[in-house]
Amino acid sequence: MIKEIYGKKIGMTQIFDEQGNLIPLTLIETPPACLLEIIKYPTKTRVKIGCFKIHEKKIGKVKKPIKGYFDKFKVSPYKLLREVEIVKGSDFSFLSELVGEKVEEVTVIEESVKVSDISLENKESEKEETKEEILNVDSEDETFKEVEETLTNSREVGIEIFQVGDILDVRAKSQGKGFAGPMKRHNMRGQPAAHGHTMHRRTGSIGTSATPSRVYKGRDMPGHMGDSFVTTKNLKIIKIDTDKNILFIKGSIPGAKGAVIRLKKVC
Repeated sequence: MIKEIYGKKIGMTQIFDEQGNLIPLTLIETPPACLLEIIKYPTKTRVKIGCFKIHEKKIGKVKKPIKGYFDKFKVSPYKLLREVEIVKGSDFSFLSELVGEKVEEVTVIEESVKVSDISLENKESEKEETKEEILNVDSEDETFKEVEETLTNSREVGIEIFQVGDILDVRAKSQGKGFAGPMKRHNMRGQPAAHGHTMHRRTGSIGTSATPSRVYKGRDMPGHMGDSFVTTKNLKIIKIDTDKNILFIKGSIPGAKGAVIRLKKVC
């Protein structure tokens, strides 16, 4: 099975445990992802997944090369394509067999339905035989639906890979805060706050003496703050809502509402 999946941040809430302690929670919506293909590297094996299924009304806006890639697997297009880690010993060989098996099942059942229709037209007088044939056709249709469900479900992986108590590493893009000074951006203490001083929140001197007579690289300076990928480690799953595909994770997670969140299971 895969170790990672992607979701969207809904917001934050809080609950109280049995001892009355307040626990802050972040809600992450994790819709089912689609397993597409296996990618083997010299040192590792990964699986490419599609996340956030595109609505049927917007499939026409998908570019043809991208749509053709999904058509190869006979699945609906997804917004996000990512390669994710897998658990050691997991077998994903079934991905290469799904398309062929599904086509064979469809052709067999279509032939059986045609035979049953002909028999009903030619043997109107034999009511008992026609009833048995209709029952057989219905049973075959039900089996086909079951096969189709198992095939589609085997490709889709969602919130079921997590359990309450799992520890996650969460990665997302933090909220952009625009241009910020050194006190806000790097937690500098600032200059003297007396009335006679004119550099309260400024950086101050950044140079050196005659040797080396330059500014060292990596100096903490004012600049663009936020809007960068941040990883928060060792967050615990408190609750799982399987009906709405929502994870309740203890603590805060970077990113604004609606941000794409990567959830990676640690243990």
